[in-house]
Amino acid sequence: MIEVSTDQIAALYEDHIEIVRERHDRALAESGYDSVVIASGSLRPIFLDDMNYPFKVNAPFKVWLPVVDNPYCFIVYTPGEKPKLVYWQPVDYWHKPAATPHGFWTGEFDIRVVPTADAAREHFPRSGRVAFIGEEDGVEGADVNPKPLLDRLHWERSWKTEYEIECMRRANVRGARGHRAAEQAFREGLSEYEIHLAYLRAADHTEEEVPYGNIIALNENASVLHYYHHERQRFDDSRRFSFLIDAGASVNGYASDITRTYSAHKDEFQQLIDEMDAMQQSLVAMVEPGIDYISIHMEAHRKVAAILARFGFVRGLDAAAIVDKHISAAFLPHGVGHFLGLQVHDVAGFMTDRSGGYHAAPADHPFLRLTRKIEARMVFTIEPGLYFIEPLLSELAKSDNTKYIDWKKVDSFRKFGGIRMEDDIAVTPDGRENLTRNAFAKAG
Repeated sequence: MIEVSTDQIAALYEDHIEIVRERHDRALAESGYDSVVIASGSLRPIFLDDMNYPFKVNAPFKVWLPVVDNPYCFIVYTPGEKPKLVYWQPVDYWHKPAATPHGFWTGEFDIRVVPTADAAREHFPRSGRVAFIGEEDGVEGADVNPKPLLDRLHWERSWKTEYEIECMRRANVRGARGHRAAEQAFREGLSEYEIHLAYLRAADHTEEEVPYGNIIALNENASVLHYYHHERQRFDDSRRFSFLIDAGASVNGYASDITRTYSAHKDEFQQLIDEMDAMQQSLVAMVEPGIDYISIHMEAHRKVAAILARFGFVRGLDAAAIVDKHISAAFLPHGVGHFLGLQVHDVAGFMTDRSGGYHAAPADHPFLRLTRKIEARMVFTIEPGLYFIEPLLSELAKSDNTKYIDWKKVDSFRKFGGIRMEDDIAVTPDGRENLTRNAFAKAG
């Protein structure tokens, strides 16, 4: 359990749990339920093996409390009553059982310790209309994962409490420390695998505790958007060109999500990184309540298009034409960001209301994960990129747009893979707080 038990976090948690209870009260009333049982999750055995996959706690459970490492636990909540935590603590000499509940959060719960997963059922509601949230078999007679209830709870998670934002601040500090160590390891000529280990040590995480698989990509591997291989090979200076790291950290179950890109030399690729970094910060500066997130995404494409023209990758077109002809999409194929919180790609990015209304991504930009109007206390990433992705470049070469591309220039940059710059942004009533840049300043 990764826990920050300071007076500040404890005080913020008191307000947080009150808000969580109010949100569940409202959602249960609107969807017609008297009680809800929320599962932390189950252990999942590997096929034809006697080992389990690493455990990942369910987000609807950990919004209540920072128990992130114990399966077969349940929140049992009926409005007007103290929430009940059914806590699994088996008698086991093969594995270390979870510690007895302790910390700043325990006073908010009626804690029932059970020795077996089946024993938890003794503490479930026995009357009224009950909803069950989780992947287990559920509660006898309960509705499992009812959409009206989930929609309302997901909608409420769009706005983070002060406790949640503080957890993400601290997760960014941990992540920034890891990023500093990873950059140093890259400068020393270490392999992807060694850089990954340096990150884990500095972020004070095990492999299972990071919120998502670390992307540690040298050279052309940076062109693979979700690259998780961690090759063991080291490169000498003549074959070491670039480094892209997308890695986060967790505090009390809340994630940070940070990406940086580095050049091995002071070359034109470094100039391109500097341009992308400045461009990313100009997108961050757009963030304030009332802005449509799609407009930030489209501005990212216009600015990437301008950089493509300025560096000579595209000739004979201005930025607007580069976007209109979908050339920018070959170099920036993903969305410019997503909600962040209990999950790295947090829920409700497409919702229009608490009843489950849906606003799809634009047809020409299908991989955008956030289409909402920005409001205070939302937290999301801003992560533009510029890549040299082999299959997308191959498609571009076969299209009518090939005549606008300086292929000799593009070919000279394939070895770098690409660039992504990503910060985590909390929206304030009059602007924004860059959790990531502030964390790097604290990390030194």
